[in-house]
Amino acid sequence: MTQEQQNNQFQQTNPMPAPPNMISTKDQSYLSDMLSWNLLASKKAHFFAQQCQNQEVKTALESAGEMHQRHYEKILQYLNQNPSPQVNH
Repeated sequence: MTQEQQNNQFQQTNPMPAPPNMISTKDQSYLSDMLSWNLLASKKAHFFAQQCQNQEVKTALESAGEMHQRHYEKILQYLNQNPSPQVNH
């Protein structure tokens, strides 16, 4: 089969109607990283807000920390409500 025939074959395939009902190892790793990043950012913002004496900066840090905590909880809630039936390696 020539390169042109292969390209035509791939172009003629229908798009996937829905994502597969599984989480790949790469997806799982990325979700784990997202949880870690948001948790760490939340903890750091909270820590530095406690150290801060400028009220405006302290408020901004607390707000950022709360945002990261919400993101962490939202990702975790989604994962708990939508468990993957299979993990592909």
